[in-house]
Amino acid sequence: MDDPALAKPVNRPLTLRDVSEASGVSEMTVSRVLRNRGDVSKATREKVLEAAKDLGYVPNKIAGALASSRVNLVAVVIPSISNMVFPEVMSGISDALEETELQPVVGVTGYSPTKEEKVLYEMLSWRPSGVIVAGLEHSDVSRTMLQASGIPVVEIMDVDGTPVDSVVGISHRRAGRQMAQAILKDGFEHIAFLGTKMAQDHRARKRFEGFTEVLAKAGVEIEDREFYSGGSALVKGREMTKAVIERSPDLDFIYYSNDLIGAGGLLYLLEAGYDIPGRMGLAGFNGLDLLKGLPRELASMDSCRYEIGRTAAEIIARRVEQGEDGRPERVVLEPTISYGDTLRRR
Repeated sequence: MDDPALAKPVNRPLTLRDVSEASGVSEMTVSRVLRNRGDVSKATREKVLEAAKDLGYVPNKIAGALASSRVNLVAVVIPSISNMVFPEVMSGISDALEETELQPVVGVTGYSPTKEEKVLYEMLSWRPSGVIVAGLEHSDVSRTMLQASGIPVVEIMDVDGTPVDSVVGISHRRAGRQMAQAILKDGFEHIAFLGTKMAQDHRARKRFEGFTEVLAKAGVEIEDREFYSGGSALVKGREMTKAVIERSPDLDFIYYSNDLIGAGGLLYLLEAGYDIPGRMGLAGFNGLDLLKGLPRELASMDSCRYEIGRTAAEIIARRVEQGEDGRPERVVLEPTISYGDTLRRR
């Protein structure tokens, strides 16, 4: 932003006065606009709303004497509750906050940047003590709201990028590179990648980038790829695996962006009579416990889900206790490969 009136510090919450100064109207008028009360011209209303949006200002729903206080809630913003990754993250958060006065409250975005804006707006309006939000990629509006909130923010799951405040996660690019190295070491050369639509799944995209970087250095190219969105991951894994096998019969390895589609692919290949890993090697990502119940244990990589949730919540609790003395933290966890029964370990 070029306007110095909009360049606000991130270590204090914004007020009506900030919006008033940025829009050039009185605090009373700003209040009427934001509460949708009173007779305000369309031009004035638009000017106030635009200034509030640019600043990242969110109205405070805590009324009266409590208006300058915060509630003992930690806003947790995740893309999905059906994705098997996030219940373990929530367990870590809940366990870390159990001995504190803080309580987690969850908002779900459905992987939509627009929905994330709405969820953050509502949650921040109640002045929580902190925010834990999945991912580093947000819309400009969401990022500005987080920066202007004046409360501790911890972005989780991913460290490949620039955080708003604190960050806890793994390097997905490094995870992709490590898996590629393991696959090449085992002598596989005809490799396919199956995953979610990368425009929606930033972490899968980063793993793919790290994966293909290592392959390229070894003179190996991805021979086939398939992507999906929505629907049952197990069914999609079966369908995508069948499709790439029919298109590219010489494949000897399939790398899946998550364990659920990998499990579907594994079941399809076993039913089709494939020797695994002799004829076909497979690997997924996330290290889900369900892999141990499959006819073959799928090779995978632990994404440190519980540790990420617990560590993020511990940072929020410390920052709340430290007040203005609290400082951003960066915690990078190290996932490990589980070779299972589908990747030979040499």
